[in-house]
Amino acid sequence: MSGSVTEDTERWIRARTKRIPFGVRPLVMGVLNVTPDSFSDGGRFLDPQYALDQAQHMIAAGADIIDVGAESSRPGSIGINAEEELRRLRPVLQVLGKQCQVTLSVDTKKAEVARRALDWGVHIINDISALEFDLDMGHAVAEAQAGVVLMHMQGDPETMQDCCHYDNVVEDVKRFLRDRIKVAESYGIGREQILIDPGIGFGKTTEQNLSLMNGLASFESLGQPVLVGVSSKSFIGTVLNKPVGERMMGTAAAVATAVLHGAHVVRVHDVEQMRDVVTMATAIKRAHWN
Repeated sequence: MSGSVTEDTERWIRARTKRIPFGVRPLVMGVLNVTPDSFSDGGRFLDPQYALDQAQHMIAAGADIIDVGAESSRPGSIGINAEEELRRLRPVLQVLGKQCQVTLSVDTKKAEVARRALDWGVHIINDISALEFDLDMGHAVAEAQAGVVLMHMQGDPETMQDCCHYDNVVEDVKRFLRDRIKVAESYGIGREQILIDPGIGFGKTTEQNLSLMNGLASFESLGQPVLVGVSSKSFIGTVLNKPVGERMMGTAAAVATAVLHGAHVVRVHDVEQMRDVVTMATAIKRAHWN
């Protein structure tokens, strides 16, 4: 897949042995955090058996992709070393890689972790640093012919909310992602392997996040599938004045907006409910009215 993602272009993502179509409807990526401190479900799935049960639940609910993360990236979080990240991932990915048929993604910015995860059967590397944190990550992705998500983030999770300045948030994020696509290609990563993520909630104010959501359609000009993660994030809590556990309806509105504005993948915690939202929003988007 090269050039713009349009109606007359075959829509698919190549991720190792997987050829993942996304033209029928946006794909649903289920979030599986095996961490003690994630903002939405911190600690719930730290036990490997609970994590595996949750993965199977999301698959049964219709998840197209399971995204497993072992290092929290919530605002203010402090990173962990690769050894600890692998310790958390190993018992989950070694089982899922052998047993489940859906596409597996790992949320990591470390090449060492990515390589081990790929050995365990992962297809996509979801790198919140867009290959900036670890300069070996591009090699790891290219060698495995894996899919990769390039996300925009200002700073790092520990400091990203300290200075959220943009001249024009939509254009600035687009410019960053355009540059990171070129960097990925310089490693030998094909355009058909690359997804882009504007990084909702990563180094942005509530107003900036809302502007990105409203301007999401303009990211189509970059020619890559767009992944959007809005599930229960703080900008929803700010708008609705709701705590994390009461943001499902706000998340549903944001997911529907993402679909109507051209998102190709939505990253969510509540797969069953959000798959219904995606299906309904897609039907509305495709309906003829004149």
